[in-house]
Amino acid sequence: MIPTVVWGTGNVGRAAIRAVHAHPALKLSAVIVHNPAKVGRDAGELADAGSELGVAATDDIDSVLAAGPRAVVYAASGDVRPDEALADIARALRAGAVVVTPALYPLYDQRNAPPEFRDPMVEAIAEGGGALFVSGVDPGWGNDVLPLLVSGLGTTVDAIRCQEIFDYSTYEQEESVRYLIGMGQPMDYQAPMLIETVPTMVWGGQVRLMARALGVELDEIRETLERRPLDETVTTRTMGTFEKGTQGAIRFEVQGVVDGEPRIVIEHVTRIHASCAPDWPVPPTGDGAHRVVIEGRPRIEVSVEATDEGENRSAGGNATAVGRLVGAIDWLVEAGPGLYDALDVPLRPAVGRLGRK
Repeated sequence: MIPTVVWGTGNVGRAAIRAVHAHPALKLSAVIVHNPAKVGRDAGELADAGSELGVAATDDIDSVLAAGPRAVVYAASGDVRPDEALADIARALRAGAVVVTPALYPLYDQRNAPPEFRDPMVEAIAEGGGALFVSGVDPGWGNDVLPLLVSGLGTTVDAIRCQEIFDYSTYEQEESVRYLIGMGQPMDYQAPMLIETVPTMVWGGQVRLMARALGVELDEIRETLERRPLDETVTTRTMGTFEKGTQGAIRFEVQGVVDGEPRIVIEHVTRIHASCAPDWPVPPTGDGAHRVVIEGRPRIEVSVEATDEGENRSAGGNATAVGRLVGAIDWLVEAGPGLYDALDVPLRPAVGRLGRK
């Protein structure tokens, strides 16, 4: 079995612990935490796994990496700390580990990543013999392997649209929801995630990845953005109150333009309450969904809804993103050292996991 470390125990880390424990080729060897209150607690408790797993969380990163883990699921956030995430992942690669993570957006399309992100990873892999696969938590498969797979069912393809549609009132990342994307902030608040060019920095790599797979050249990548205020004050279960008149919904697109037309589009429709912007796209049921639309002949539409941690579809999206990453670990171990992307790493059946708890 492959000794595997989970680094971080937030929304992604909790799902990662459960996924590693359930995978027949992997063995949970350590859990790294930053919060002193979590040190010493059992991984099963931290992950809501339903039972203890016999692995106590630690903040001793040096000792964990010195033990030579074969794989690391890096689940700590890179949203507001990209430099720290880059340094952490480089440490794990220099220790010889296979690393899977959603934390470094620029490496979704690793071949065209900025040198300041790609070069340190290549150097760390050369030094330690590790491997790295980065895939999104929004989730990555919804913006690469799924649309590409479905596109192959069409006779003609005019455009590909990938949508994430979510009500984040059940989400448990208040800092990201309130300050990174600006929910509950005044309408003149400049949310970091919505600054011009930032959506392209985050999702442009996936647009380029799909263009590469489809064999088309992009003229450019464009962005669109719409925002709506809350019509009424709302109270959420996990993050408290969001006042009337503050930002309640956002809708943006990252568009890959081919021959002057947006042909490859990643769209996000995000609300803090279902009552805001009801005329925008909504999920078929519940709090959220991921949707792929292939415009052409025939027109094909696929919606995916996932639930985890109760009825929380936001957590379900995290869990499927984690499933993609954790499910790649044993393939990456066999593939050997290198920097990989979604076109390299196959999405495989859940061999050995049917009926496994």
